Parts: sequence; structure tokens; C-alpha cells
Amino acid sequence: MNLALYGIGPEDARKWLMVDCGVSFAGPDLPGVDLILPDIRFVEKVRKDLVGILITHAHEDHYGALYDLWPRLEVPVFMSPFAAALHAAKREMEPGAPKIPTTVLQQGERRSIGPFDIELIAVSHSLPEPNAVLFRTPFGNVLHTGDWKIDPEPGVGKPIDMTRFGEIAREGVEAMICDSTNAPREGRSPSEADVAKGMAEVIGKATKRVAVTIFASNVARIRSVAQAAAANDRDVVILGRAIRRVVDVATELGMLDGLPPFRDEEAYGYLPPDKVVALITGSQGEPRAALSKIAFDEHRNVAFSAGDTVIFSSRTIPGNEKAVGAIQNALVTQGVKIVTDKDAMVHTSGHPRRDEMAELYRLIKPKVAVPVHGEAVHLAAHAELARSVGVPKVVITKNGAMLRLLPGDEPTVIEHTPVGIQVKDGSLIRAPEVSGVVERRKISFAGAVAISVVMDDRGDLVGDFAVSLFGLPHVDERDTPFRDVIAGVVEGTIESIPRQRRRDDEMVAEAIRRSVRSVVNERWGKKPICDVTVLRV
Repeated sequence: MNLALYGIGPEDARKWLMVDCGVSFAGPDLPGVDLILPDIRFVEKVRKDLVGILITHAHEDHYGALYDLWPRLEVPVFMSPFAAALHAAKREMEPGAPKIPTTVLQQGERRSIGPFDIELIAVSHSLPEPNAVLFRTPFGNVLHTGDWKIDPEPGVGKPIDMTRFGEIAREGVEAMICDSTNAPREGRSPSEADVAKGMAEVIGKATKRVAVTIFASNVARIRSVAQAAAANDRDVVILGRAIRRVVDVATELGMLDGLPPFRDEEAYGYLPPDKVVALITGSQGEPRAALSKIAFDEHRNVAFSAGDTVIFSSRTIPGNEKAVGAIQNALVTQGVKIVTDKDAMVHTSGHPRRDEMAELYRLIKPKVAVPVHGEAVHLAAHAELARSVGVPKVVITKNGAMLRLLPGDEPTVIEHTPVGIQVKDGSLIRAPEVSGVVERRKISFAGAVAISVVMDDRGDLVGDFAVSLFGLPHVDERDTPFRDVIAGVVEGTIESIPRQRRRDDEMVAEAIRRSVRSVVNERWGKKPICDVTVLRV
């Protein structure tokens, strides 16, 4: 979930440019949450001095929060042709999404955005048109790499422009803010060209249907699959709206020229098994994606058979292992052959490993390195590497730290801004603590009890009281129904309260709540959420 903010100028007249505006995806610790968004309180505070939002590339973790957060900022947005086209296509699929004024920038373009003199430099990544950003200032130059790798054959679009990086190095770079994703990994990330060869080999050996699940935005991978299919006299069928959207955009932009036409879902059923390759969504185990529905026999049009091959041309994002494993187990149970990057060269990362990082550092020769885009272990590995190749100053910062890069001899944290996350829960965007997620998490662990009692002015119960249980066992270890256990505790608690104190509704409710939680904990070992309502007649 990437969002960087660059400022220039004195504190009382500083202008800001946001670089990227991404989302992350919720794990089991945030039940019911659809997306995680960055908390932009500070950006809203300086909104009048925000001159724009620059998107480095069209991955969700770099631009996926635009629709939800842009209405709070309402500033110009700048992005590449592919990102802009994908952004527009995505908007058509989201009813009510705001119309965001977008300026298209080409790779290699230099322009001013407010006081910021920026240049986009082509890099390689796992989708078309990723960019690094060079900031030129009166105090020196700053390079923001974005997501990158060194790949001379990216499959689609321009390769990383090492010639231009060399020219920039001669111009001088004071600080480099650089991707840390693969910093602990030795060697170099394989090229997309290597994946194309591996994909052709696996598809060439298959005797029945083949399905390939990918990240939808990886146009080079889509092209590699299509070329491998054509070489083996197979048609490519698209299963999933996300891939269809990307294929349509990439076709419009000429990125898939020279390939046979892609077929729609309906073709899957009548094509002979040895004549089809399906491109399919769901590489991360998403329950509503096509792959999950097929694996669990819930897809209305598509099924796999014994002897079919499913290629996972992606890496499993941490946190998704269980969901992906469940799908793979379901497929194997059906007799489907699973191929992952452990079995063949069917996937490569879009991020640099250590040798590539060292090569760029030796070329750029920045005076300061700032590792970003990674967890603590990645940042630490990145910092160690930067020092090992001779970078004089390396600074690891935390989210919210405002780092003064220039001017000055030492990069210095001059302020800590408020940071955190917001959660998108249905149609609402809230801080986690007020979204209901905390209570949901507690309910998922220990259930909930709702109790309603009716009392008269004397403090006597009127009629029966209501007890509702959610997520509790039906009986305790003595086979006594928990409803009966709780009912007995409610009656006993009310009788134990002196009559004159029973007129205090809050006191009665709290006494019942504490007694119920205590008895359930005694009989079960867990304390459920307990809500008590006291009504008076």
C-alpha cells in the first residue's frame, strides 16, 4: 500500500506532490473488510498546497485508492497511457466512481507540476509502462525508483532505460528512494523472456486443457501465454472480468498486436480439450474469482477434468497461502495437474534482487539511500546492501516520518505526521476502531450474547426475558444448554441486587453482563461479547 509525499519550499510556503495512492487487502484480522486504505489526515491538512498526484504504475497497491480518496483532495492526477486507460475502464465497472481529471504522461517525459521539476524514466516491472521519477531541485536531484527490475526483454513495452539512468548519474543524484521487496534475495530476477520460454514448454507437454492463472495486469504474461498457445495450435479463452478488462485496454493500445483473437468464456465448452488454454483470474485464492469457483465446482459454465493442467503463474502474496492451498488441494483431488514456479519457469518477480540493486546503486552513486516498499526485514537487508556498495548515508524511516533530504549534510527527520489505515467496509470508509471490525473480531473468537429484560418501577421482572446466543456452543460440558445456564444467571443476578438499586438501569445491565460473561467463561473458557437491554414499564 504505497503513498509517498514529497514537499519543496520553506515550512510556511511548502508545496506537496503525492506519488502513488494504493490499497492493500485485508487478512483474517479484519473480518468483513474489503480494502485497506492509507489514512490521509495529513494530506487533507495540506490539501490547499497539494499540486497533484503522480501515479508511477497501474498496480492496485499504487493506484487502487484513487476512487475512494481523490474526492477528499480533488487535485490533478498524472499517469501513463496504460494506467490512464485501465483507470478509465475500471471506473466503468464501479457505479458512482468519481470522474477524476487525468493528465497522461509518457515515459521519458519531463514536465513541471507546480514547483516540482519531474522526469519519468522507463523501468521494467510486471506490467506495462512503470516509471521511476527524478525530482530536480535547486539543492540537488532525488530519484524515486518506484517498483522496478533490470529486464532487457520485458515482453511488452520499453525495457528499463539504463542509458538514461547513466546520464542522470553523471548529472548527480543526492538521494535515491528505492524498492526493497526482494532485497534479501541473492542473484537476479529472471527475465520475462525466460518465463515465455518456460510457459511454452509446459503448455507444449500438456495433453488436455490448460489453464493459467496470473495477475490480471501482467500484459507481458498474457502475451507469453497467447504466443505459447498459438505455437501449440490452441486458442486462448478468457475467464474473469479483470483479465478481459486488461486485454481490451492492452489491445486498444497495440500491446497485443500480432496475436490471434482471444475467445470469450462460451468457447471453453465446445473447444476440444487439446485446443484450449484458459487465462483465469484467482491466483491469490479469491473466493469470488473464476479459479475458486471452478475448483469447488461452483462455476456455471466451466469445469476441469482429470488430466487437465493448471499453471499458477504468480507468487502467493503473504497471508493468502491458506486460500491458495485450499484451491490447489481441490484441483488435485479432481485429478488436475498443478504447475507452480517451483516446478517450472512459469513466473518471475517484478522486483530486483540483490545483484540488480547493487548494479543500479553503482551506476547512480547516490549520496543517500532511503529503503522503502518492504517490511522491516526487507528494509534492513536493503540498508546493508546499500552500505556494502559504498553509499555514504543510509536512512531507514518509519511511516509518518518527514525526512528532510535537501539541503544539508545529514538527512534528518524533522516531523512525525499522523499515519495509519482506514478500512473500506461495504460502502463505508472508517478508521478500524470505529468500523465495527474490532467487535467483529471478538465475536469471531468468542461469540455474542444479547439479553433483554423488562422490569417495573419496583424492580421486579415483568414476564419472560429474552436471551439470544450467537456463536456459542449449544451445551456446556455437563450437557446443560447454555441458554438455560445464562437464564439462571440473569434471574439470580437480579435477585441479588437490593431492590432500591434495581431502579438504576445501567447498574442492572452491567451486573447482568458481568455475571453472564463470568459463567460462560467458567463453563467454556471464553468470554463472549454481551449486550444487555433493560426496559421499564
